[in-house]
Order: sequence, then structure tokens, then C-alpha cells
Amino acid sequence: MIWSPRELAELAGTTRRTVRHYHEIGLLPEPTQQSNGYRLYGVEHLLRLLRIRRLTQLGLTLNQIAAIGDSVQPPAQMLRDLDTRLVSDIEHLQETRLEVAAMLEHAVPSDLPPELSRRVADLPGVERALVVGLTRLLDEPGLEAYLTLLPPYRDNAAVVAFDHLPDDAGPEAREAVVAGLADHLEHLDEHCPGLTDLISRPLQRSPAKQRTVDEVVADLYNDAQLDVLVRVRRRTGRSRPRWP
Repeated sequence: MIWSPRELAELAGTTRRTVRHYHEIGLLPEPTQQSNGYRLYGVEHLLRLLRIRRLTQLGLTLNQIAAIGDSVQPPAQMLRDLDTRLVSDIEHLQETRLEVAAMLEHAVPSDLPPELSRRVADLPGVERALVVGLTRLLDEPGLEAYLTLLPPYRDNAAVVAFDHLPDDAGPEAREAVVAGLADHLEHLDEHCPGLTDLISRPLQRSPAKQRTVDEVVADLYNDAQLDVLVRVRRRTGRSRPRWP
């Protein structure tokens, strides 16, 4: 029995593109090319392709399948490693199901995990958007430090004034916010030592992440607010963007 590339792919439940990829990486032997230029596949190709499909469905990688070669039984250690990974995947799926259930029951927004979403539920939209970005840019200690500082940071008139500062705010209005924020941030540094360092440390280690934060901040705030942030950093000696 011989099959064309299309027929072989259909029999194995895959695509011609996948078959070509298996050829390219040496996982599936090339068939003999006929005098008319057609490639025809035999039983050995079909059985090999079905075996590859079976092992990929189990969760083995193509590199692992290549390492197995023609052996019918994968090595025991490879199967144990696969089982460990599957257990981890199942745990992740179970956690995801709990998150989806919370979203359905409590109408929790989907941009953050439910527990984190609850902690920032009362934030203004701009501040919340910044938190969403920071979840990808800060490490776990840094993000936790940021969230810990948010409540005392937000509980200040200067922060509220900053939130509502219009784009066309004049010099006096800007200076009043600068003075209030600078004093407030220095007060937080004194009463919460070390937390701001935990926030800035991951960014100091990665210029790319620091640039990303700068771009996010520049996009979220208006010109008057950005001017205030620059002046606050100068006044407090902060080289990093606005933190609680």
C-alpha cells in the first residue's frame, strides 16, 4: 500500500505541513522519490507517523521522541518526568478553574488574578492599569512590596490631587502637588524602610524592564502629571518612576 503526502497526513490525523516538519528535523524518514517526482509513502512511514502522534499526545516533546528512536517503550525516567509535569499542569488547570469560578460568581475583572484583583479593587483606572503592567515587570517580593505600600500611599490628599491634576494645570497647582507628594514619599520611606528598594531592585537589574515602566507611565499620565513626577524625583533624589 502506498499513499501520497496528503493521504498519509489524513490517515494520521495531521497536516502535510507537520509531516514536512518531521522530515526536516529527522523524525520521519523521507520517502523514495519516484521518477515522476512524486513522493509515495509506505506502511513503515504510516506506522512511524502514528507513533509520533501518539507520543506527542501523551505530552512528550519532539526532542524526547527523537531520543527514544525506534524503541517501543520510552525510558522509565522519561515517563516519570512526564508524570511530574502532568501533575503540575493539572494543578495549574485546577487553579485556573478556581479563578474562572471566582470571575463568574463575583464578576471579578479578568486582567488580574482574583486575589490580586480584590486588593486593587478601589484603585483609579490609571493606577490599576499600572499594577497590571507591574505584574509582568516586578518579581514577587517587589510586587508584594508595591501592594503593601499602596494603601498608605493612597491615603493622602496629595495623591488625590495628583490623580485629578488636569493637563492644563498651572505652575502653582503643579508645585503644590509636587511639594505634597515629595513630603509624603519621604514620610513613607521613613516609616516603611526597605520596601521601595524591593520595588526598584528588579528594574535596576533590567534596563529593558525599566524602559518599559517609563513607557507605561508616560502613556498613562497627562503632561502635567508627568511634569510633577519628574520634579518629585528631583526633589526626593529618586531615580526611579513614581512608586507608592
